[in-house]
Amino acid sequence: MTGLEKTLLDQIKHAVVFFDEEEMKESIEQWLEGGFDPARAIFSGLVPGMEEVGKLYEDQVYFIPELLLCADVLYKGIEMLKARIEKKDNPAKGRIVIGVVYGDIHDIGKNIVKMMLEISGFEVHDLGRDVSLEAFSRKIAEAKPDILCLSAMMTTTMLEIRKMMKALREYSPGLKIMVGGAPFSENIARRWGASGYGKDAHHALKSAISIMGQIKKEAGFGN
Repeated sequence: MTGLEKTLLDQIKHAVVFFDEEEMKESIEQWLEGGFDPARAIFSGLVPGMEEVGKLYEDQVYFIPELLLCADVLYKGIEMLKARIEKKDNPAKGRIVIGVVYGDIHDIGKNIVKMMLEISGFEVHDLGRDVSLEAFSRKIAEAKPDILCLSAMMTTTMLEIRKMMKALREYSPGLKIMVGGAPFSENIARRWGASGYGKDAHHALKSAISIMGQIKKEAGFGN
């Protein structure tokens, strides 16, 4: 990594954390003019910035107004970069249905995970936020996903995930379910029988890739 790349990635991260739209615009323009990989600016600039915002929110340094301002700058950066990312011709790594469960409207983390999955070659069907069990069931029947990703940011809606997991497993016994969100831990995910867990966007992507490897192995395509 060149010194200029590191400087620009630090500036992109800083722009997200301090919701500085002008710094974001100038940094990304310089990044693209330099011929650097736009996907790398997302993975190594925007995402770490928003993860830092998440920590500030958890520590009660930032609250909902700051969170929304940061998200607005993040999405502007994503739009600038996504237009320059080349579409992959290779088949998708897998098919995913993702959504924030019923009663929860916090979707920033889910949106970042969705973006990283898409850039990495997954076919993603996003149901948005405040998604009912019935909506998940309909989409599973329609899309036939390899993985279902359920997200919750509140402890109350985390319990909704547990109920949904039980119901959806009865509806589709072989379905791989990945969970994530602030209230979760790896121990809780394992105890509830989740196939994977994402503590942050990077970890969620690694978990999804690992689950796809398991699916292929079960289907007889593994080494």
